[in-house]
Amino acid sequence: METTRHPVATVYVVHEGATLLHEHEKLGLWLPPGGHVDRDELPHEAALRETREETGLEVSLLADSTDPAGPESDTVKPLPEPQQLLLEDIDVHADGRVAHQHVDSVFYRAAETRAIDPAPGEAPADAWEWVRKAQLRGNPDRYEPDVIELGTEAIDRIGRTDT
Repeated sequence: METTRHPVATVYVVHEGATLLHEHEKLGLWLPPGGHVDRDELPHEAALRETREETGLEVSLLADSTDPAGPESDTVKPLPEPQQLLLEDIDVHADGRVAHQHVDSVFYRAAETRAIDPAPGEAPADAWEWVRKAQLRGNPDRYEPDVIELGTEAIDRIGRTDT
C-alpha cells in the first residue's frame, strides 16, 4: 500500500506570552492555525494565508526578521525556514500501515493583537483560546505532547524577539 503525503503548514501565533489554539473539529485535538499548502503556494505563504483565514490575524513569521540563509542565483533563492519540519501520521490502519501523512512546515509568528476575526466558514472566534506555557504544561490530557513542546518553544522564541 502506498502512503499519501500532503504538504501542510502550521503556525504557532504568539502574543504577550500565550499561543493561540482551538479544538480541531475533525481530529478532536487542540491545534494552532494551519492547513494544506495549495498547489500554487509555498509553505510560508500557506502559513500566512491559513492564519489570516482561520483567525483574521495579520502576523509576521519569525523567519521574516532575518534574511533567509542559503544559496542565491538567477534560478535559486532561499525560502524562510520553518522552525520545525515534521512528518505526521494522519491515517494509521489497525495493522500499523500508514495510509496518509502530513509533511508539516511549522512556523512561529508574533501577533500585534488578540482580536480574532475568522473568515466565513471557519471556526468562530470564541472557539480559539490564548494559552500560556503553564496551561500547556499543566494539561497533558488536553494538549498533545508535540503541541505542548512547540507551543512552549514558540512562546519562548517570540518573547526573545519582542521589543
